[in-house]
Amino acid sequence: MAVWKPDPTFYPSPRDAVSAPPEKLAYVAAFDRAGTRPDAIAVVDTDPESGDYGRVVGWTELPHLGDELHHFGWNACSSALCPYAPHPHVERRYLIVPGLRSSRIYVLDTKDDPKAPRVVKVLEPEELGKRAGYSRPHTVHCGPEGIYLSALGGADGEDGPGGVALLDHTSFEVLGRWEVDRGPQYLAYDFWWHLGHDTLVTSEWGTPSMIEDGLNGELLLGRQYGHRLHFWDLRRRRHLQAVDLGDRYQMPLELRPAHDPTKAYGFVGVVVDVETLAASVWVWHRDGEQWAVTKVIEIPAEPAAADDLPPLLRPFGAVPPLVTDIDLSVDDRFLYVSCWGTGELRQYDVSDPFNPRLTGSVRLGGVVRRAAHPAAPDVRLAGGPQMVEVSRDGRRVYVTNSLYGSWDDQFYPDGVGAWLAKLDVDPSQGGLRLDERFFPHGEEFRGRRVHQTRLQGGDASSDSYCYP
Repeated sequence: MAVWKPDPTFYPSPRDAVSAPPEKLAYVAAFDRAGTRPDAIAVVDTDPESGDYGRVVGWTELPHLGDELHHFGWNACSSALCPYAPHPHVERRYLIVPGLRSSRIYVLDTKDDPKAPRVVKVLEPEELGKRAGYSRPHTVHCGPEGIYLSALGGADGEDGPGGVALLDHTSFEVLGRWEVDRGPQYLAYDFWWHLGHDTLVTSEWGTPSMIEDGLNGELLLGRQYGHRLHFWDLRRRRHLQAVDLGDRYQMPLELRPAHDPTKAYGFVGVVVDVETLAASVWVWHRDGEQWAVTKVIEIPAEPAAADDLPPLLRPFGAVPPLVTDIDLSVDDRFLYVSCWGTGELRQYDVSDPFNPRLTGSVRLGGVVRRAAHPAAPDVRLAGGPQMVEVSRDGRRVYVTNSLYGSWDDQFYPDGVGAWLAKLDVDPSQGGLRLDERFFPHGEEFRGRRVHQTRLQGGDASSDSYCYP
């Protein structure tokens, strides 16, 4: 729906976005692992002045079963103000919510009652397959000329290649496949861009058959999961370059480019080094006329007694950190790294992206530690900081604890549970402090597991900007 003035949650630059008012609601993907109850979008009160602060205050169940909600996003964001493809009169109003297992895509309207999002459109798997040739939609980003959606699998039963589809801003119809020339790219996962440099970046996980039933040890030790980044001409939609991190570095997943559109660098988290079980973070950057990738953070595995480990890890006698998500504050100052295996959230000062400095760490959950939250000190938490989201002003960080249903079951076979935690940050100096008032968990999520969080009005991983 068009509006006369640009949406007030759109900001020309990251500098403007940092001064945005605090969010009052968070939207959280909640899914039923068994697929016997509908998945839902839970709405959590994030206003410290509210009597319902830290509680689930809204719940929208979806009309089908077995979706496994994963990474969802807004229909429009600050990129709508970009000069080469302006859409200043669209609203940040709709949540675009894909089901990773079902290949359905839901459109939820948050405008009339933000605490009760309403399903207004459902795209069945056949539409994504017929018009774009893809299945297993994974990640949503709002772009200047439409809604971008990554997918892990091919259509009509084909395992791949995965890639990127484009949806219309207004009708939400699938326009088609984004790639004109795919080049050597076959595996897919995340994608992001440098709008000021006409470059799109994609990462690699695996095809649906490689991830569906959990982490496949044979594929992992055979170094068959993804280990490359791909660089594309954004406007021409053509593959330019593949950069291989080395096949020991399995699964470069989440991409976080600098928010400043004049900068041409970004961060990618790598789940595991198959030779050491360490996790790592790398920087992509320009190297003359080409792109290069440099490792800047390594996080070692933590030794553990075999009896304390799930069967998958017992032969190794250690817990890998398993970096499964990262997030970059809007001012490009702090990088947050979630270590889902060891149960740690790390904060790095990346003012110099090639020399990160550890400035904060908090433990929650973990395969062995099961670190408790101060709001529930007697509850041994399963899972660990997994999906991480940062407020626009950089003062609040939200983390949830589920990775992907079948992978949860392998690493936390006694149950992963469900929890959402909030941490407070001093954006000038760093450091992390758990908010003892904010800890929705357990049955507040009605037996579902929780994955991604989106913040009302936008957050650090939802918007891209065209002005510095």
